[in-house]
Amino acid sequence: MHTNENIINILREIAKTKTIKPESLKHLSPEAQELIRNLHEDNLVQEALEFSESLNVNENWDKLKLTLTEKETTVTPLWQKAFKYAAILVVLLGLLFVFKQQFAPNESPTQVATDAIELLLEDGSVKTLDSNGNYKIADAQGKVIVNQKDDVLNYNSTSESQKLVYNQLKVPYGKTFNIVLSDGTKVYLNSGTSLKYPVHFINGKNREVFLDGEAYFEVSKDKNHPFIVNANNMNIKVLGTQFNVSSYSDEDETNTVLVEGSVSLTNENSNAPTLLKPGFKGYINKNNPTSIEIEEVDTKIYTEWMNGDVIFRNSIFKDMVKKLARNYNVTIENHYESLNQKRFNASFNRKIESIDDIMVAISEIYPFTYSKTENKIIINP
Repeated sequence: MHTNENIINILREIAKTKTIKPESLKHLSPEAQELIRNLHEDNLVQEALEFSESLNVNENWDKLKLTLTEKETTVTPLWQKAFKYAAILVVLLGLLFVFKQQFAPNESPTQVATDAIELLLEDGSVKTLDSNGNYKIADAQGKVIVNQKDDVLNYNSTSESQKLVYNQLKVPYGKTFNIVLSDGTKVYLNSGTSLKYPVHFINGKNREVFLDGEAYFEVSKDKNHPFIVNANNMNIKVLGTQFNVSSYSDEDETNTVLVEGSVSLTNENSNAPTLLKPGFKGYINKNNPTSIEIEEVDTKIYTEWMNGDVIFRNSIFKDMVKKLARNYNVTIENHYESLNQKRFNASFNRKIESIDDIMVAISEIYPFTYSKTENKIIINP
């Protein structure tokens, strides 16, 4: 079932029962979950349904895009003038997210992403960040919420607001970035990663963030407020510890590697939490997500990316290509089919070795030729 069909069915259920069932949102992206919660809180579920169900998307897509384009140009004035119209606008823009899933062109998992680090603020505005930046970022009311120094965002912890307000940081291919959350938790984001998190955690509520990609967490201890990482089909719950989570949408596995402390892992099929010890990995295979598997690992293999290392252990080339594409911000097109299943043990450092260095090193093991034009690499037998 397409994402848009899922959302519309969930909206119908909410309109009928007047409540949201948490389990119905598990398979949706953080953005889609937020959209549904906002519609429910603002009593706009019925309006959203009427709007979506009045359209034959295939026949009226051009008309829909035109309508949304016209609305987008007036976001700020409408928001300042009247909440009612701004709320309707939120519905329209949210539905743009829903419908675009069906009509977005199919993309290669190794396609080059934009090279801008983006911070999405609660008012919908987007800040483009420079890794060498040194400045303050304010919210719509002009209040400073975060300070940036080089490649670290540091959130202030003085807010007394009792409303959860989210920011989202998107790190493109070829770059990394770090965040210090309002509770002091440090998060290191790898290439091609998105993290959604509260600007300020609320007293009495869990500390909850949403991850798509890979990140290393150093969680500040707070026994009264568990820290929860939602990583697609795995939830990681901790009080204070250090661990790595990898959950890329184009990878078959979602995994958590524990370095220090303890964590509990759950998914929708869990009858009870799975406890993880330091030096172990808990993982779910997305093709058969019936249980959480545990194995002992060398944690450095999963955490040295923070030092620029790109490590492969018994990795097939097809999976290596995805990781290299993210780390070097390149598109890799492989025309040497039999190479895809070849296995490699290798270590590179992206701060020292170029993608050309890596292509040459691999071709010395399994000979092939390649050409490189700008950020695109084509491999041939």
